[in-house]
Amino acid sequence: MKRRWTRHRLVAFDTETTGLNVFDGDRVIEFGAVELEVGPDGDVEDVTHHQFFINPGMPIPRAASKVSGITDDDVADAPSFDQVAERVRKVLSGAVLIAHNFSFDRNFLRVELEAVGRFWPATVAEVDTLPLSQRLMPKMRSHRLEAICKELGVPLDNAHRASHDAEACGRVLVEIARRHGAPEDLQGFVEWADAVSPPPDTGHLDVGPDGHPRFLTGRYEGSPVERHPDHLEWMIIALERRGDQWHPKFPESVRRWARRWLRARAAGRGRTNPRSQGHSDWTLEPPLQTRAERRI
Repeated sequence: MKRRWTRHRLVAFDTETTGLNVFDGDRVIEFGAVELEVGPDGDVEDVTHHQFFINPGMPIPRAASKVSGITDDDVADAPSFDQVAERVRKVLSGAVLIAHNFSFDRNFLRVELEAVGRFWPATVAEVDTLPLSQRLMPKMRSHRLEAICKELGVPLDNAHRASHDAEACGRVLVEIARRHGAPEDLQGFVEWADAVSPPPDTGHLDVGPDGHPRFLTGRYEGSPVERHPDHLEWMIIALERRGDQWHPKFPESVRRWARRWLRARAAGRGRTNPRSQGHSDWTLEPPLQTRAERRI
């Protein structure tokens, strides 16, 4: 029997940071995550919190403090990221991860982890509630977490603090899944949520020791997928001749996985600033940009 997605560890997480630009020196100042237990009826039955401040080793800009309420005094005696890196990995590892604007928080944590010689942990699936809400609730004018919580009747106290936002995000996913009839089995749920998951076991891709998907065949064998997104795009459309007909070169499961991964990773989404819609509101990760983005 296939295992229900709600029987896996469900971990929603969020970060507060010194700014929006992970690749320009901004740092994490708070990590928050919650483990949610969902009962057979689809209701959240229990929540376990993980929250701590992190000393970024730099002053917190006034603008960042204004959003999160976190000041230099709050983090003065907090541990550095190096001191909490394993705690962060332990919380996230082996779980169905949930975040609102997933790439923003993942990129910050990934950069912090790699700076201290550690890697993004292996996960069961990674779900972004932002595009999910945009797809399933298209009539909403705003898809900020606060607006979605209000629409769904999910409580959000003390917004812009990591653990509170994380719990609200996790409850949002559970409620969206309930209202929109998400499949119960994990693979069906992953495809319904357009989530990222480990690649299928077909011999073409796997997850390397650094936690990143990599190619197992072809000219980029052994290289991380993110370094060569164009090749992944080619795998989706590649054909080969069999007899007198053309057929897809790679299995459908690989092509479905590649489409989901590219949608979630190749463009990268930044945290929306309610005061503007400029380029600074997008935290694209340079190695993951697609051909179209490079032409802009």
